[in-house]
Amino acid sequence: MDTLAERWDRLRRHVRVIGPADERPRPAVLLFHGCGGLRQHLPRYAEAAMQAGWRAFIIDSYAARGWSREYALATVCTGLQLRGDKRAGDVLAALSDISKWPDVIPGKIALAGWSHGGWGIMEAMSSERRPGMLGLANPGDVSLEGIKAVYLAYPYIGVAALNRMRPWKHCPRTLAVVSRTDHLTTVRNAERVMTMVGNCGADIETWIAEGTHAFDEPGAVKPMVYHPQLADEAVERFRALLTDVAAAPPVWTSPASLRGVQTGMTRLS
Repeated sequence: MDTLAERWDRLRRHVRVIGPADERPRPAVLLFHGCGGLRQHLPRYAEAAMQAGWRAFIIDSYAARGWSREYALATVCTGLQLRGDKRAGDVLAALSDISKWPDVIPGKIALAGWSHGGWGIMEAMSSERRPGMLGLANPGDVSLEGIKAVYLAYPYIGVAALNRMRPWKHCPRTLAVVSRTDHLTTVRNAERVMTMVGNCGADIETWIAEGTHAFDEPGAVKPMVYHPQLADEAVERFRALLTDVAAAPPVWTSPASLRGVQTGMTRLS
């Protein structure tokens, strides 16, 4: 069983960082992909965060485990491996380390998850976090208090998400994107779950997008269908959420001032 530090040591080499190239402390958003793995739409959201003055960290949970997309589709998407409670360990490990970076403001963190990634975030927000839970020896050693916003894109809240109605322990501003024709949940179920989240005092907004699950993912396969106009709106709503919860220092617009996507990230200390 991993400690937070050991889990992060597995993840950190497979994190993509997108953000201004300066060393100024800035708000940060952590992005967690769906069960199909890291796809081309997440960097687009990260770029939007960068333009808003935030630092964005895309965490690749599969590369850290040596899993291919095909393997994940056959095991994670079918519920055989890495269910939401275990994915929550990745969320907490990333939060624990990134919030300590000198160019990140620890009290201005946002979490963003797509489908399975949203499931993992919801488990991290609601679990008791006793030793041994969430696949971690010390899950309680990281505070949730610095999380100012949560973005949930068609989160998985189907029958395998046994804890979907468990109240959150920390209740930040939340935007939940619900797909009207999602084959994994009904709108009624999603609204019931999000009402529960709001009951703890979270300022929660639910946007019902007139599309399928993964409508913002180019190349989505049926029953999922890519919808470019809805995708544009989703990115704009994501950006607006970030700017609403935390002001960020302005970004220089010259190409030399921006840090592009980096892979094989090494830990800053």
